[in-house]
Amino acid sequence: MKTVVAMPGKVIQIVHYGKIVSPWGLQVKRTASNFSRAWQRSIASGVVASTAPANTVELLGKPYLPDDYSNVTKKILSKVGKNLHNQHHHPLWLIKERMKDHFYKQYQGRFRTPLFSVYDDLPPVVTVEQNFDRLLIPEDHPSRKKGDNFYLNHTHMLRAHTSAHQWDLIHSGLDAFLVVGDVYRRDQIDNTHYPVFHQMEGVRLFSNHELFSSISGGETFSLFEKGLRTPLKQEMHTMEAVKLVEHSLKRALTKLMIHLFGDGLEIRWVDCYFPFTHPSFEMEISFRGEWMEVLGCGVMEQQLVNSAGAENKIGWAFGLGLERLAMILYGIPDIRLFWSKDERFLKQFRVPCIDQKITFQPFSKYPPVINDISFWLPSEKYSANNFYDLVRTIGGDMVEKVDLIDEFTHPKTKRISHCYQITYRHLERTLDQKEVNSIHRAIEESVVRELGVEGRF
Repeated sequence: MKTVVAMPGKVIQIVHYGKIVSPWGLQVKRTASNFSRAWQRSIASGVVASTAPANTVELLGKPYLPDDYSNVTKKILSKVGKNLHNQHHHPLWLIKERMKDHFYKQYQGRFRTPLFSVYDDLPPVVTVEQNFDRLLIPEDHPSRKKGDNFYLNHTHMLRAHTSAHQWDLIHSGLDAFLVVGDVYRRDQIDNTHYPVFHQMEGVRLFSNHELFSSISGGETFSLFEKGLRTPLKQEMHTMEAVKLVEHSLKRALTKLMIHLFGDGLEIRWVDCYFPFTHPSFEMEISFRGEWMEVLGCGVMEQQLVNSAGAENKIGWAFGLGLERLAMILYGIPDIRLFWSKDERFLKQFRVPCIDQKITFQPFSKYPPVINDISFWLPSEKYSANNFYDLVRTIGGDMVEKVDLIDEFTHPKTKRISHCYQITYRHLERTLDQKEVNSIHRAIEESVVRELGVEGRF
């Protein structure tokens, strides 16, 4: 198998097809200086980060100077470099290998060499330009918000999607590639969301000959025209080219899902919007009686393709989440389990063949401990993701979920109060109330000190 590793000193990236805050999609008041200082304190003893001269932070061998945009915590930095998708017999590795093997076998060049190159070890630190600008994501797009991303400073961040590498790989001359890696987003806390997860991005480009050569009379067709943008196509694409690219895309992804889930799988396509593709689609599959969205895709925006140096080609792209597929395919109920070192979990995925069918067998679920926390919000802007990030930093994976269970506006002062219910449950042992109370008090103290709220404890 062929795996391509980024050259030293070069960072490449990708995007995930997502919901409104995530460009591909499957999603308190502190002064800036106080937040920056708190960020520096939080990473001072990180595993992969260390302080360097002039208050810089070193991550993966490179220094970064914190500023008022820095918001990555020690807890998040400790996940950098774990690369669960490259750990043999981890469920995410199994999913990745199955998809990689499928693409290698289905798509081959003239000499039966794999058509798709695979990049599964690209560094997760990228520039804001790579993560957003090169993907045509508007300046005011909600996916750029500091509250939804992990920034090292105003120019560098932990990638929010693997699409951050898309432009660089096309610019290097590649026509067909897959990118797999860890991505980072600030989000709610429950059994399906985690601030670090893993994605696969796929891109394929076609020249005029490659797209039309198998079509009768194909020599008369063209990729481009000077037309109008419609819901069905971009202004510079011919309808013939778009329909063939769309057919290639949907056929490739349908084959991929059937390879993973088996024959008889029901699939439907939903029109949607992504900044870097048009037309754009989400794929939904019917699994155990329920329709589930599993990926986003579309015909690549020609402006992006042109800017990367492939002006004479047209292409498609897709993005999907490995955890989501693994949870559906293997029946894994809690996203935290992917980070577990419990042998009762890990041994279930040590199989001799990557295509072997696996159904996760739950082990004893330890009882939860539930505590509430209430506070008045500060007069200036409050971000729930800042609160979730704080809870994750202090409680770690002992926190199973956080629910906003009450929101109250005082009739006279118009002040707003939030009440959150925090569910603590360890994956590998029983928690006692004394231990949880200690963590909960730390959260109460920190939320007042760090987010500027007024406690109602």
